[in-house]
Amino acid sequence: MIYLTNAANIFVAVFAALFPIVNPLGGAPIFLNFVRGCSPEARERIARKVGIYGFLLLLGSLLIGTQVLLFFGISLPVLRVAGGLIVASVGWNMLHQGDDPANRTGGEVADADVEGQAFYPLTLPLTVGPGSIAAAIALAASHPSTVRSDLVMSLSSLAGAVAGLFAVSLTVYFCFREAPTIERVLGKTGTNVLVRLFAFILLAIGMQIVWLGVHGLITEVMPKAA
Repeated sequence: MIYLTNAANIFVAVFAALFPIVNPLGGAPIFLNFVRGCSPEARERIARKVGIYGFLLLLGSLLIGTQVLLFFGISLPVLRVAGGLIVASVGWNMLHQGDDPANRTGGEVADADVEGQAFYPLTLPLTVGPGSIAAAIALAASHPSTVRSDLVMSLSSLAGAVAGLFAVSLTVYFCFREAPTIERVLGKTGTNVLVRLFAFILLAIGMQIVWLGVHGLITEVMPKAA
């Protein structure tokens, strides 16, 4: 029973920490803006790919993110600065694109072109960005491995974490798959306004991530200078 309780606690912690950062509900209009010219089948495939890619990215960050950063000598503040610049750049481009994204040509070529963007930028950094990657790494660091002392407890923690990541990714898939429903409710004008609003928020989030990274670098440097 204690192992089930531990797995449930880890599941809640992972889901509660990552869901607001990934924000699949807020990302749905942006996803729709990218796939507007695609067929319904292609939109569903792309939504599924984004969910899978997002799950794998978060899982990799949780399991080996700290080791990868240490191997390349990259600190979390530097990761935040680099990732924040990418997020801000995507938000800026979306904010200044044409007013009528519906003019994209449909068909197989358009579907293939957009499907090629399923990983970048739809998954990274729009869905799973530096904020969620850093959060996953921090979650792993805050729950040190207990394999040597209690293998079953460690496995239950891993199962709870994986289940939490899967729940977040599944929510991303459903929200993105049903993104056209948002347009039907809001209309094209309302959706366009919402996309521009979230593009501005995305730009602000990118700048905030950059600032967190710069602040972290300054904090690291100042004690050494002193």
